[in-house]
Amino acid sequence: MSRLMQAMALLKATFEEYAGKEGSKETLSKAELVDLLRNELPGLGGASKAEETKFFSMLDNDKDGVVDFKEYVTFVTALTVICSK
Repeated sequence: MSRLMQAMALLKATFEEYAGKEGSKETLSKAELVDLLRNELPGLGGASKAEETKFFSMLDNDKDGVVDFKEYVTFVTALTVICSK
C-alpha cells in the first residue's frame, strides 16, 4: 500500500474511532471532537469550554450540530498546510 493510501486510511480510521459514541457513526459531536483533539493533538488540551464551542462552530460548516467526515478532512488538510510552513 502506498504512503498516500496509508495516510488516507489512517485519516478515516481516526475519524471512525471517535465518531458514533454519542450518535451517528458518520459524524462527530462536540464532545467526540474535543476528545479526538485532546488525544490526537495533545498540545491543544488547554482550551476553555468557550474556545471549544467556538472551534466546533467553525468546523461545523453546514451548522447541523455535528462535524461530518468532509468537515473533519477539511480541518485536517488546513492544519497540515499550516504546519508545513
